[in-house]
Amino acid sequence: MDPQNLAYALVQVAHNFGAVAVAGGGLAGWLMQRRGAAPLSALAWLVVAGWAVQAASGAGFGLISLAWYGQFPDLHGIAVAALLVKLGCASAGLILGALLARFSGGWPAVRRALAWAALAGLGATALSAAAFLRWFA
Repeated sequence: MDPQNLAYALVQVAHNFGAVAVAGGGLAGWLMQRRGAAPLSALAWLVVAGWAVQAASGAGFGLISLAWYGQFPDLHGIAVAALLVKLGCASAGLILGALLARFSGGWPAVRRALAWAALAGLGATALSAAAFLRWFA
């Protein structure tokens, strides 16, 4: 078994579970909030954890390339743009998710719904950018 491929596969597993948490959690929170659910701080923390896993595993891909090839992946053009989009989504998702988890109990329902909609949009955008990053890298 090639240790490099094993390392990439294990990081990809983490990355996939992070993607499920950010996309599914954001969408579930948005749908539940639309139905008048109470503040969903536990779900918001799950989304925050998903974004943290996304960021850490994304860095892991680069570190594996650095360890095996002595350099980061050679990205250019669309792949760089997609990576920047993913980084922006992760940063915004971490911040918004943490704010939602910590303070949403005092927010009006409309603000919570908008925050969940934004988290769902960030998750969908990051997943879409991932396809472009993977294809054009």
